[in-house]
Amino acid sequence: MPQPAPLISATTQVSRSACAVSVVDINRVHEETVAAWHEGPIANDYAGFLQAVCEQHACNFRLWHEEDIARSRDVTDERIAEVKRAIDGHNQKRNDRIENLDELLLAQLDEQGVVTPSDAPLNTETPGSTIDRLSILSLRIFHLEEELARTDASEEHRQKVAMRLSICRVQQHDLSASLDMLLEDIFSGRRRLKVYRQLKMYNDPTLNPFLYKARKAG
Repeated sequence: MPQPAPLISATTQVSRSACAVSVVDINRVHEETVAAWHEGPIANDYAGFLQAVCEQHACNFRLWHEEDIARSRDVTDERIAEVKRAIDGHNQKRNDRIENLDELLLAQLDEQGVVTPSDAPLNTETPGSTIDRLSILSLRIFHLEEELARTDASEEHRQKVAMRLSICRVQQHDLSASLDMLLEDIFSGRRRLKVYRQLKMYNDPTLNPFLYKARKAG
């Protein structure tokens, strides 16, 4: 069984950029809130960029649990339809929050007077997108740890869960290290950050053919 890589934490030596955003703190927010929100209502006790991280993370938390319901065979078709609409809404907010994270980083760049050459390379994904992936990983790890702690599960089940948990922790470590390096490159002016301000076409009544045709028919 592969051994899990250590998660970037306060005791791990990581590179430091001029960015005021700490990958350590981002992971801490994800971990703290996943545990707290499974015990009580969703709350956001953070400030600044971490508040925005928490808002984006809450979208993934809601999506995760709505999708659990959507996959259940013990609910009515009417309930599934309600859940599907809720998923569409949460997913739109999730994407909006990802772009908001990137926009906040652009604002920090402007405040710090960072000038990036126009020919500096772009990354294939933005910091906001990587933070989103770390958010989902934290949820996956939480639920895998729950499965690992089950007393009614077979040894075969626990071994399968342990293998998946180990892989998730390696991925979490690698993503965290990659995000840290990306932020350092962006805030040193070696790499550009660009926000495209995308939107989901299916949520726009002027772009979803089913919606605008139905409106005309009405």
